Amino acid sequence: MSDLVLQAEQLTKRYSDGLRDIEVLADLNLAMSAGEWVAVVGASGAGKSTLLNLLGGLDSPTSGVVKVDGRILSEMTDRERSYWRNQRLGFVFQMHHLLPEFSAIESVAMPARIGGSSKREAQSRAGDLLTQLGLSDRLSHRPAALSGGERQRVAIARALVNEPACVLMDEPTGNLDPDTAAQVLSAMATLKASATAFIVVTHDPIIANQMDRQCVLKAGQLEQP
Repeated sequence: MSDLVLQAEQLTKRYSDGLRDIEVLADLNLAMSAGEWVAVVGASGAGKSTLLNLLGGLDSPTSGVVKVDGRILSEMTDRERSYWRNQRLGFVFQMHHLLPEFSAIESVAMPARIGGSSKREAQSRAGDLLTQLGLSDRLSHRPAALSGGERQRVAIARALVNEPACVLMDEPTGNLDPDTAAQVLSAMATLKASATAFIVVTHDPIIANQMDRQCVLKAGQLEQP
């Protein structure tokens, strides 16, 4: 298996508003290696969330391909793509999207259970991740009993429970106050030694400066260092 865990090749996305085609991304290229942390920055409306949706197989490109661990997402069936997303990709959004009836450890274990792990194995991995992210005393707490920063750390742990090749983050601190955002950033820093790659869409220069490299999305293209 290649050291490249995520690749976008000549990725183009157009939408039609009924009168004209709007090109959001144009022949965009990106390659990420195992363990690499990349920030994507750019003006609002530049297409950053569209890019993440394409990279995660949640949307289909107009042209071009996305490869995750060497496999082209568009060549898979819906079932294959869903399984590959579960196993090889993790997602963290601006909102934590935790289900209110599940505890922290149950929420984190859920993707592993969906992927076929036993309850014991899934909860063991979930507990380890939550402890690593400073939540060892919050395992049985439901979202209503957690702070905003704690909820987002649970969401990060959930994204990591299947040991994905890459985690896609869309403004992970966008809804947090500066002090809470700093706590989440500190928790993220504990993950830097893992083989998982991270691509983080952010407006926060503090987060962007923590990444291995920063890419600017502008006029449908990624300006890369």
